Amino acid sequence: MYWLRRLFRWFAADVLALPSRALVALWVLVLLVLPVFYADPYVLRIVTLASLFAIFAASWDLLAGYSGQVNFGHALFFGGSAYVSAMLSVKAGVPPWLAVAAGTAAAALLGLASGYICLRLRGSYLSLATLAFPLILVGLLLAAPGFSGGELGLPGVPRLTNKPLGNYYIAVIAMLVVVFGLWALADSRFGLLLHAIRDDELAARAAGINTPRYKLAVFAISGAAAGLAGALLAHYMRIAAPFLLETALSFQVVIWGIFGGIATIYGPVAAVFVLYPITEWIGSFQAFGERRLLVFAAIVLVVLLWMPRGFAPWLRDRIETNCPRCKQRNAAWRASCRACTAPLSATERPRASGPRA
Repeated sequence: MYWLRRLFRWFAADVLALPSRALVALWVLVLLVLPVFYADPYVLRIVTLASLFAIFAASWDLLAGYSGQVNFGHALFFGGSAYVSAMLSVKAGVPPWLAVAAGTAAAALLGLASGYICLRLRGSYLSLATLAFPLILVGLLLAAPGFSGGELGLPGVPRLTNKPLGNYYIAVIAMLVVVFGLWALADSRFGLLLHAIRDDELAARAAGINTPRYKLAVFAISGAAAGLAGALLAHYMRIAAPFLLETALSFQVVIWGIFGGIATIYGPVAAVFVLYPITEWIGSFQAFGERRLLVFAAIVLVVLLWMPRGFAPWLRDRIETNCPRCKQRNAAWRASCRACTAPLSATERPRASGPRA
């Protein structure tokens, strides 16, 4: 009972005190209880895929948003892990869970390798260099069709479980663990050092920060997270194919990151859960056909024009304000600060341009 009371007090004081945290708690609750109240297979499939893509988007944000290493070839980790896991399961008979772990480890190694190659590059040179890696891997896979399945890929990948609810909860729980883990990492000293490297790498080196080590570390961590999502997707879809390495997928994750708000972790996750279901819903109308991409592009363009910092930071700034004295965030409707009791009538909102630190 003591621990329950302590947990309740913490939840009321730290979670329910801010609308953004309360919304996150509600979102987590909805994901966990959705199959109990609405077990439509199509809806569960959309949420399952959105959860896996959310891991993918959050991993890109840690690399690009926090450290400034903008990766245009992030599908390398996603698709590379999917192929490693699929090959081990289909051709070597490795149990699916071990294959997923091996695929995740392989993606981390790909992250280290690509990060080491691009260590001296910055800006557009880095982005263009990373864009080449998944193209090279696709070429290698297509050159060995007997081993990789060629253009058709590797079908028949065993699922982690044959129960639909099991696959749903595997994806959702993996997403929650990885996303909150990446958020905690980004909010730690490690994340502050990544911010320093992104803002001024020369100054960070002058301050004694081993920037190559941190850049390699963030490449490996980001690659491992994206690889976990790719391996889980391959086992859920029961196939690993070249579309998992396509340039379109790499640019899709960039759109999710910018739409949701870079350097936030939660922003790209929110973008996936907003944009992916909308795209699928638009695609269900026969009248739209291929025009759904045009509608999707229009939605993204309108949001970016009105919310240049991204959807999630814009929403947070509408429902919360900063205390002018202690800088603590408070609900927008409060008259005084919850921390220092200062009046909030003169509260300043964050500027509406530039990435959120």
